[in-house]
Amino acid sequence: MCSASATGELGSTGRVVETMIPRRLDRLPWSRWHWMIVVGLGITWILDGFEVTLVGALASVLTNSDTLHLSTQQASSLGTWYLLGAVGGALFFGYLTDRLGRKKLFMVTLGVYLVFTVASGLAWNFWSLAIFRILAGAGIGGEYAAINSAIDELIPARVRGRVALAISGSWWFGTAAAAFLSYEFLSNIRETISWRLGFFIGAILALGILTIRRFIPESPRWLVTHGRADEAERVVGEIEEAVRKTHPNLPEPEGEPIAIEQRRHINFLDISKYVIKNYPARGVLGLALMSGQAFLYNAIFFTYTLVLHDFFGVKSSDAPLYLIPFAVGNIAGPLLLGPLFDSVGRRVMISSTYIISGVLLIITGVLFTQDVLSATTMTICWCVIFFFASAGASAAYLTVSELFPLEARAMAIALFYSIGTGIAALSPTIFGALIATHSKTNVNYGYLLGAGLMIAAGIVAIFLAVNAERRALEDIAKPFTAAHDWAASRKRRVAATAH
Repeated sequence: MCSASATGELGSTGRVVETMIPRRLDRLPWSRWHWMIVVGLGITWILDGFEVTLVGALASVLTNSDTLHLSTQQASSLGTWYLLGAVGGALFFGYLTDRLGRKKLFMVTLGVYLVFTVASGLAWNFWSLAIFRILAGAGIGGEYAAINSAIDELIPARVRGRVALAISGSWWFGTAAAAFLSYEFLSNIRETISWRLGFFIGAILALGILTIRRFIPESPRWLVTHGRADEAERVVGEIEEAVRKTHPNLPEPEGEPIAIEQRRHINFLDISKYVIKNYPARGVLGLALMSGQAFLYNAIFFTYTLVLHDFFGVKSSDAPLYLIPFAVGNIAGPLLLGPLFDSVGRRVMISSTYIISGVLLIITGVLFTQDVLSATTMTICWCVIFFFASAGASAAYLTVSELFPLEARAMAIALFYSIGTGIAALSPTIFGALIATHSKTNVNYGYLLGAGLMIAAGIVAIFLAVNAERRALEDIAKPFTAAHDWAASRKRRVAATAH
């Protein structure tokens, strides 16, 4: 149902639409179509895990005289350059995602990543590699905003938590693949070309996934808020037809229609003011969660081969093997704990996973400085820590994607990802400098900082986390374009007409 709007502000199309589109999407049974969404969009996490791990696994190799002959600090700083690119890409492409749509941007950002990952494999010195890592990172940073928005808006509310955590956990499939390939390349192929081949593998994976993404539709939720209600209805109809191939009798949608005042373009400043005014506590929560997990992950994963090599005497070619069991633990965390985020609830699970992982890291740091650990037992400790930390980190992305209005969702993801990652961007460089001192005590200072940030974020979650489990996105945060008084005014008009 449409009607002229009472306002013409903020790019309004002059129409209010009552729609059941969110309710229709949320009531759909799980189907082959949803699996296509998971595979086609979730690949971003695998690619990022592959990139982060690959650079970490190759860090010590790139310091050799027959490769790029980087210093230890230059090799560890490659992670920082990648993260800085991701920050810029998230902000730039995140803005475009909310303005131009999810589908256009998740095709563009994957293309950017593909091109500059190939370029990374062709680098000839430190600065050329650093620049290409910045640009590849920009593609991945932009992916996060477009992908997480689309996933949340297409996945049914009742399973949104576990699906989002499982997709985030797939980061570790990329990690395991990179660890295995790094070992194979470094063991069986000359170092002068093996590191280059690693980058090319990521590009091939991205090229393959582009073909799948052609079949993923634009978010109907985004379309209906941007003056394209007819197109949104058509897309939802096509989705329902695809689901009916395996579930012929779809359940009826539940709940009331949502009234949306359609706008083609929404000023980001107005959205920012709206979010700051109405959701300040959620902003603090998102910042704490993203910063804590970003520092912990980036510090350890961009430098883990350097720790194994410098403190435990592990050969550069063997170091990637230690990450494979590590990755298994990280995959298991979101898969096994994920359902609890939908049943026990977000508040309990987010706070507990953050605090437990922080406490375990403190214990590991003490054992590390006391020379109690070997390379194997250090890896086991990391596995246990990140069983919990991986579920918590995945929940951080879920939190910032579901707690803000639809029109600001991609920018919210981009903003918190950028701030959190920006704060943590120097962590690989800091850890590289600490490792270069060859002092376990100094390295442990970095572990203590990461543990403190995780515990602090967990405490913030105890007080500020939102019980978003099994709730529709529009019920957690009303769309900025929601016509708040529309239903009441319509009833008054109907009553007046009857008399």
